[in-house]
Amino acid sequence: MTISRIGSSISQSATLALNQTAAALRAKGEPVIHLGGGEPKSKAPADALAAAAAMLKTGEVRYTPAGGTLALKQAIIQYTEEFYGTTVDPANVIASNGAKQSIMVALQAILDPTDEVIFPVPYWVSYPEMVKLCGAVPVPVLTEDGSFHPRIADIERKVTPRTKAVMINSPNNPTGAMYAEEFVAELVGRCEKRGLYLIMDDIYHRLVFDGRTPISCYTYAREPMETSKLIVINGVSKQYAMTGFRIGWAVASKGLIQVMTNIQGHQTSCPSAIGQHAAVAAINGEQGSVEGLRRTLENNRNALMAEFDSFSGVTATRPDGTFYCFADFRHYEKDSTKLAKQLLEKALVVTVPGVEFGMDGHLRISTCGSLQDITEGVARMKWVLDPSAPAEIRIGDRTVVRDWM
Repeated sequence: MTISRIGSSISQSATLALNQTAAALRAKGEPVIHLGGGEPKSKAPADALAAAAAMLKTGEVRYTPAGGTLALKQAIIQYTEEFYGTTVDPANVIASNGAKQSIMVALQAILDPTDEVIFPVPYWVSYPEMVKLCGAVPVPVLTEDGSFHPRIADIERKVTPRTKAVMINSPNNPTGAMYAEEFVAELVGRCEKRGLYLIMDDIYHRLVFDGRTPISCYTYAREPMETSKLIVINGVSKQYAMTGFRIGWAVASKGLIQVMTNIQGHQTSCPSAIGQHAAVAAINGEQGSVEGLRRTLENNRNALMAEFDSFSGVTATRPDGTFYCFADFRHYEKDSTKLAKQLLEKALVVTVPGVEFGMDGHLRISTCGSLQDITEGVARMKWVLDPSAPAEIRIGDRTVVRDWM
């Protein structure tokens, strides 16, 4: 069997692999606590569920246009006007099978082999692999001060004649950091000046805390939409807790959207008809579920920070949004893969190794579960790692005594 060079270079999704491991352990009856998840536990909006059920009842679940239905595009246009202060046409919009596909077809539309794409570290695990799938070169950028907030100077020092695009995810997965408005403003201007594409992955933009409000990159754009190289990504998965419906979108120039639509038509024909119908209802419907989820996540963030305050040796930067915290465990173990495996084996706690996000020695901890999962999960982690923690702990229905310290 022969495998292509690109195929051989692509690693398995760490988060999906962990989900499989956790599911297998739970199927055996093990009391697993999943602190590595990337999806809210709340239900999808009632409007979305009702719309999906109504379509199913008709039995008319068919192909749609490759770039999405007009109804969904109009809902996305309304969303863009409300949250970005920008008016666009249906031809400026593509709906995809999740925001991940929107990013992928955008990269396939703009990249040639050996082109380079810059993105800050830590980064979402799929960014390097998606760039490599296009035969291009991922260029991760560490901040000089080691913080989770990139600076323009960090980006500029990585720009070369082969740079084609910069990709930004704010609020950020895995850190929860919301990048400063001044940074976004200057980055938009620098990319316009250099003629670079700027991909803004805004999938978490409404899930922000402490009174923050979403930032619209269009506020700082000077190029007209039809000559702009700005690509804005969003979707229903996170804010509406609709991960399984697989509907995301991109807003960009009409010429680029047409190319992306051509590519997508050959990949998946179209997004799910049921998913699109449900997404329209979510976007156009009552928005209380988004605010309810945001408040829950902020409370969970506060609870996690309180737990980490008493965790000797662990440094956790307070997230500005999302449902993640990227905590520094190097005091205990610099190999994050080894550490995550140890926590799973000894305490049945699932975390995601920081090396998958470009920064070893850290773990991504999710706050989208219950408060009980957060408090009990961190307690189990302390039991494994912290010598000052009690040697005895309850895991499920059994008492376990630590015997390795």
